Amino acid sequence: MMVAVLTYMGYGILTIFGYLRDFLRHWKIERCHIAREKEEQKDFVPLYQDFENFYTRNLYMRIRDNWNRPICSVPGAKMDLMERATYDYNWTFEYTGRVVQDVINLGSYNYLGFAENTGPCADSAAEVTMKYGVGVASTRQEIGNLDRHEEMEKQVARFLGVESAMAFGMGFATNSMNIPALVGKGCLILSDELNHASLVLGARLSGSTIRVFKHNNMQSLEKLLREAIVHGQPRTRRPWKKILIVVEGIYSMEGSIVRLPEVIALKKRYRAYLYLDEAHSIGALGPRGRGVVDYFGLDPCDVDVMMGTFTKSFGAAGGYIAGKRELIEYLRSHSHSAVYATSMSPPVVEQIITSMKCIMGEDGTTIGSERVQQLAENTVYFRKRLREMGFIIYGNNDSPVVPLMLYMPAKIGAFGREMLKRNIGVVVVGFPATPIIESRARFCISAGHSKNMLDQALNVISEVGDLLQLKYSHHRLQLSSARPFDDDVYEDIDD
Repeated sequence: MMVAVLTYMGYGILTIFGYLRDFLRHWKIERCHIAREKEEQKDFVPLYQDFENFYTRNLYMRIRDNWNRPICSVPGAKMDLMERATYDYNWTFEYTGRVVQDVINLGSYNYLGFAENTGPCADSAAEVTMKYGVGVASTRQEIGNLDRHEEMEKQVARFLGVESAMAFGMGFATNSMNIPALVGKGCLILSDELNHASLVLGARLSGSTIRVFKHNNMQSLEKLLREAIVHGQPRTRRPWKKILIVVEGIYSMEGSIVRLPEVIALKKRYRAYLYLDEAHSIGALGPRGRGVVDYFGLDPCDVDVMMGTFTKSFGAAGGYIAGKRELIEYLRSHSHSAVYATSMSPPVVEQIITSMKCIMGEDGTTIGSERVQQLAENTVYFRKRLREMGFIIYGNNDSPVVPLMLYMPAKIGAFGREMLKRNIGVVVVGFPATPIIESRARFCISAGHSKNMLDQALNVISEVGDLLQLKYSHHRLQLSSARPFDDDVYEDIDD
């Protein structure tokens, strides 16, 4: 309660000073760098409201140096950052010419370590670039359909264990452009309250009725399903044409894993359809790296629409939709993203094919399976150590997305800066990407992280946690005194 009260007080103080600074800017006492309408256009209807930029001007700008940091290396387990300096309180930045080298990367979605410039994936992509070039300059339906595209889609279908699959050049558009092709007016979408912005946009563009259920709450979902079946559409009371349940495998800000077996049971009971976004879970979950379906040992055929991206575990770009052959053939001619978008770049396609074959073991090595196993071990170890230190972290124990709670707005910027001073690159997140009192740092664990790297990062996190008083947990895990050398035995004690 004390943390919550202080967090609200922090935002309140920032807001008060924001209004004071706006008053000073209005009377030209303080200089304002924010974009605004030209003087000659002051009588026009404004393109944007000045008040809408209040948060940007007075809160975000104070800690803007924590985002958009330019890197100048491969975003692997370690990376190089270009150093920036600001002389006007984060309104503008100048490059100092110095490169901060060997920063431990805890921010990139490089779950399996395939974002690399050496090895079989990079070699295959370079070879394909020499043969096909970089761009295709046409859509798939015209003359932009390469044999590599066909092979990639067959590979994805085999990887997922479904009949067919199709790929798209952008992960965000995979959701936002395909949901409107599947549902429309007279249909009902039941969406988890923490679904990604691409799913929210796709649902809104579809014109369907949208109802939101509490995050991973099966009672809330079942209540909405019952009401939808009993009452039907508003006013007319006709049955809904389709009911589509939309969930994610791993929620990227929470680190939580969808309760998929229960969702599938409800979907079957009420004869709804299921749309599963595996952007963060594909490759990162399951004993074979096949995602959340593999993690729970379920049948892929129970998921009507399987969506995922190639941008994370595969170190490439784009997304896919997979499922029954009839579904994919329908989307090939009805999806805006399929009909109008330019084909995927050949080296990107080759990166996907090679990395997927590596995970499946079709390259004749065990590198892929070893990376899947290494990611799982790194995830469990990292989460366990953070809990021991007394931090509050969200999410499932097997999720490589690890949110560490900061709460107070001042600690968002302070944590990111102090970590970078100690050569650790992290992502910090605040409102509106999270609830206003739940600011956090989000770590993404990779198979490329060695135990020494993780230990080094954990020591720094503990040091910064003490400095900023982030160890909020009243319960810490300690090694049991009965078996002091067994790392697997823990007991809960009060702080």
